[in-house]
Amino acid sequence: MVTMQDVADRAGVSAKTVSRVFRNEQYVSEPVRERVTAAMHELNFVPNMLARTFREGKASLLGIAVPSIADPFFAAIIEAADAFAATRGYAIAVTSLGNDPARERPVVEALLRRQVDGLLIAPIAPDQAYLRPWLEHTPIVFLDREPVGIDGDVFLEDDQGGATLAIQHLIELGHRRIAFLGADDAVATTARRLDGYREAYQVAGLPVDEELVIFAGPQQVGRLFSQVVRVPDPPTAVFSSNSRTSLEIIPALQELGRTDLALVSFGDFPLAGALRPAVSVIDQNPQRLGWAAAERALWRLDQSDAPRARRTVFDVRLIRRASSSPAP
Repeated sequence: MVTMQDVADRAGVSAKTVSRVFRNEQYVSEPVRERVTAAMHELNFVPNMLARTFREGKASLLGIAVPSIADPFFAAIIEAADAFAATRGYAIAVTSLGNDPARERPVVEALLRRQVDGLLIAPIAPDQAYLRPWLEHTPIVFLDREPVGIDGDVFLEDDQGGATLAIQHLIELGHRRIAFLGADDAVATTARRLDGYREAYQVAGLPVDEELVIFAGPQQVGRLFSQVVRVPDPPTAVFSSNSRTSLEIIPALQELGRTDLALVSFGDFPLAGALRPAVSVIDQNPQRLGWAAAERALWRLDQSDAPRARRTVFDVRLIRRASSSPAP
């Protein structure tokens, strides 16, 4: 079996330099990096991760905890994080937190006890202070939702700005009564999107009808939506605060035979562009979140003097499709 020392001898560098190139560390000159990479290809070098497991007492493993692995948004985050981790010789261990905030701590700590090298988490509990002892020796990066009770690296998308963009778009189409449908107002992302909804109304000088602001759990959205569109002064447009809610609204619309209601979804979803009418969306980029979070976690693992925690907010954009119909 070809070893790291064999690669080092071929490239005329130390084994430590080969290790740095493999982990894509920045403190290697480009000519040396090219020489080592060429030697790896020539020798068909495959890192012996099993030897590292025996030496360090743990596998090269990145933990990921999200509310639901079935959600297309979080599934895309996991896929991207896995793709980046693989470039550094890491595998991933994924766990689903579900909807019960009380489950977060025991589920996450069970994952951390597996001695993962780093953790990516989209928290659901109201407080993450329990992670402080773990953060001392394990890089933890928060996704989609900011942590409470602890400072840490966090990667977000512009929830409030995206919602404001969607409602301004519908108002420009002539809509004044726009229903807001959210899965749960206790979730930070939903709360920020509701703030964006209200902000757009305020900027336009229009009142918000609280009767059109609806929160519902799984399998309840369609029923409540059907009730809302039957009120005396019904909405002419709908803003769905996440793709899962959108997937419950669409069958309700079809059942009601309503093709006249404009619809914008926060978050794209499979077949959104193939439906009739195709659904306008605030386009998120979960792949960007997953890749960036995994990169940050493994970067911190290699940086003993890394700077303090950073907060990164990515922009979102509106993709206009046929469901952006003008007000009647």
